Amino acid sequence: MSTADETSANLAHIVYFTLTDRSTEARDALIAACREHLSGHEGEVYFSVGHLAEQYQRPVNDRDFDVALHVVFDSVKAHDAYQVAPRHLKFIEQNKPTWAKVRVFDSIIGA
Repeated sequence: MSTADETSANLAHIVYFTLTDRSTEARDALIAACREHLSGHEGEVYFSVGHLAEQYQRPVNDRDFDVALHVVFDSVKAHDAYQVAPRHLKFIEQNKPTWAKVRVFDSIIGA
């Protein structure tokens, strides 16, 4: 795929958060913060946030996270604008102290 194709393709932004406090209350608070600050951005075509599916414990399941965020943007440009959007930056500022680890997976999809 060429770079030109990528600029018009969707971008999937998937983030896995591992919390320092891995309680249900801490998990639910981060999920609520994601909904408040990270949904409804310009160019968003899909948003979801949820927690680890405890029942799946196969050897292939990565279980080193508490909350998973899934946002699909209609373009790389929309994703890049989201990264510097005030609501996104406020989310990071308010919630970063609760994170033990964050893993981000960005991929070009639908091209």
